[in-house]
Amino acid sequence: MSPRNVPRRQRLVLALGLVGLVLLAVLLGKPLLAWFTGRPMGSGAGQGVSTDAHEARLSAGSQLSPAALEYVRAAFQAYESVRELLARDSVDGIAPRAGEMAAALRAAADAAGSQHADLTAHLRQGAEQAGRLGAAKDVQQARQIFAQVSQSLITLASADVRLQEGWHVFECPMVEGINKWFQREPRLENPYMGQRMLACGAGSEWGVPVPSSSPQGQVHGSGEVAHYTCPMHPAVKQAGPGQCPICGMDLTPVSRADVESGVIVVDDVRRQRIGVKTARVEMLPMDLSIRALGRVTYDEKALVDVTLKLDGYIHELRVNAMGEPVKRGDVLFTLYSPELYAAQQEYLLARQSQSAANSSLVGASRKRLELWGLTPAQIDRVAQRGEPIENMPFLSPASGYVLEKDVVEGAAVKAGERLFRIASLEKVWVEADVYEQDLPQVKVGQPVEVTLPYLPGKQYAGRVGYIYPALQGNTRTGRIRIELPNPGLELKPDMYADVRFVMQGGQRLQVPEAAVLYTGPRRLVFVDLGEGRLKPQEVKLGLRGEDTYEVVEGLKAGDVVVTSGNFLIAAESRLRSAADTFGGGGAHAAH
Repeated sequence: MSPRNVPRRQRLVLALGLVGLVLLAVLLGKPLLAWFTGRPMGSGAGQGVSTDAHEARLSAGSQLSPAALEYVRAAFQAYESVRELLARDSVDGIAPRAGEMAAALRAAADAAGSQHADLTAHLRQGAEQAGRLGAAKDVQQARQIFAQVSQSLITLASADVRLQEGWHVFECPMVEGINKWFQREPRLENPYMGQRMLACGAGSEWGVPVPSSSPQGQVHGSGEVAHYTCPMHPAVKQAGPGQCPICGMDLTPVSRADVESGVIVVDDVRRQRIGVKTARVEMLPMDLSIRALGRVTYDEKALVDVTLKLDGYIHELRVNAMGEPVKRGDVLFTLYSPELYAAQQEYLLARQSQSAANSSLVGASRKRLELWGLTPAQIDRVAQRGEPIENMPFLSPASGYVLEKDVVEGAAVKAGERLFRIASLEKVWVEADVYEQDLPQVKVGQPVEVTLPYLPGKQYAGRVGYIYPALQGNTRTGRIRIELPNPGLELKPDMYADVRFVMQGGQRLQVPEAAVLYTGPRRLVFVDLGEGRLKPQEVKLGLRGEDTYEVVEGLKAGDVVVTSGNFLIAAESRLRSAADTFGGGGAHAAH
């Protein structure tokens, strides 16, 4: 080998080595960079997270130009058409709609210009994703790419809030990866689950979508896995992971601790269907007021009977109907009585004699007329006339209303007969029937609130006037009397009234009455542990308030309990082990 060839060969080897180093850097540069930085090389197939740096750099201040804004709104409309197709489990016609979306996003990128490089790059990335969506071969592939498109568009709308007008964001907890989407109608239609679970999901918020983890493999509670079940079909139980044979959802693991404590899992969709509502256990002032049914009646202390102390005949009946109002001193009727006529004559004869011996006789005859019911004015009138009054008027002894009338014109009446009963309505009684167990809490003088069904919104304040000493045998209730003024005559006898005996019990831990389940000697509530987990909890109750119970044992302040739909939850929970509520026995799987 000649000396002149050696440098050329070395130069060739050196050149080949340099080319190899360049190729090695190209092939290994990205993996090494990803290894050092901890970032993936790119988004994988399916609903992976986009690693494009433009998404991360988009901020709330990234405003689109007016032209770009209109193009993106057109892309949103095309997105809605694609979503409707996927919600119907169809890809027929998806290509032209995805093409419209891609064209609109590219036009928006061109309109955005080079001044907003990150925004322009983000729009072009969305156009590229929309183009791949149009080439999807089946529904599953289309949904995977649709998730990436949703991620790009929701991120874009989070940066420019003008795009959010008229759209509603939802998310589905059963979807792994990007589980958000947006649509026009407030009633959700899930594009990821389709017709098998069209209503699965809940309202969400605008923001950069974060991939959700798979529900499969997450064990709620501590301890080993007892079985796997479907959140939508709790009867499905398997020894290992898999999919529900009914709806195709991923099965979730249930620990042995949850099985022993009776914990069940009810997802958001099922909660909506069975109408589950919850409330917090709180330490509040307890209203121990008692409610009772009452009836308005007459004030018995103000009843007045009109009777005669002598025989006679009704000549003229001035008050001839029940219910008529009368005033004290009004003429009720005129009476002809031979005895009364003779007594008037004796009084006049005694007055004619001026001797001292007759003065006592005058006094005695006048007194007899007064005892028979004549007023001093009537007696003086007889003396002025100088002759007896044949048909003597009899006056009303009180003001009020004629409650009873036992006489007609021309009737013969006997001494001692009741002709009228007059009742005053200036004050009335309300008699309330209180249950036997509540009677010890009612005291004389206690404040009372009375309302009438026919006068909604109006309340009458009174106090307990009397507690009757005996119970009503047929109803086992005690009668309580409340006295109320009645200036406007709004309270009419025999009206029904709602009576509330006001009592306060101080600060007590309270649970809503609707949350308590009665299971023989036990009282149970369902405690919401979060993440759809509901646990049956036995409680010990104390005093009963208005729509609440005092909690003595079993709950603490801040616990969330189920107040509606708990009977359906109890039917599904199979409380056979820890709670042993519905007949005992161990929990068994339904296949």
